[in-house]
Amino acid sequence: MVDFRVNDGRAPRRGRPPVSDEQRERQRLDISRHAVRLFAEQGVAATSGQQIAQAAGVSESTLWRTFRSKESCVEPLLTKVIDAFRVVLQAWPAGIDLAEHLRVAYQPVLDSSSADIEAAHAVIRMARDEVALRAVYLVLLERAEDTLADVLAERMGMPPDAFEVRVQAAAVNAVLKVATDHLAHDTAEHGITADVPHRDRELFADAFGLVTRVFSDERRG
Repeated sequence: MVDFRVNDGRAPRRGRPPVSDEQRERQRLDISRHAVRLFAEQGVAATSGQQIAQAAGVSESTLWRTFRSKESCVEPLLTKVIDAFRVVLQAWPAGIDLAEHLRVAYQPVLDSSSADIEAAHAVIRMARDEVALRAVYLVLLERAEDTLADVLAERMGMPPDAFEVRVQAAAVNAVLKVATDHLAHDTAEHGITADVPHRDRELFADAFGLVTRVFSDERRG
């Protein structure tokens, strides 16, 4: 009898090859884009998981293995918004005011096209009236607060769990939400134009300038 096993003695693999983490993330983002488009076109309540799966070209079982609910399909696009701020905050050089750093380095959505910026902003606008979407958005912001605390703690020379650090991280997180919400509603009125990145940087710089100036005044006092 012929032995068809490969050199290591194991039977050859059957079925599809394993999916890499990069492929999995690309799939998640693609599903997210289709979900947001459907939510915007016909509303969250009127959109089913089956419709999202069909639009994204995946099986419904794949959709539910990837996301716990249809509303959570928006997470990859919202995460790009939050990650954009996290990355620029982590790159904040010593001796440079945060507002000035943001004015130069901030981008509204990490490594994305204007279509992804508009899609993320569409989710944020819908979250005002859609409770389930707002819950997803707020949970992602809450998770981001630990990163903010780590960066601020290093700048302040204090542990990340220090009360003052946590309060300031919460304040910065609140400004992130207010500024992002403002940008999302601004693009609804004016669209994604060539000057959007510049407007975004200026708005974030001004908003965080207010917060960090208060922090500086308090420490001097």
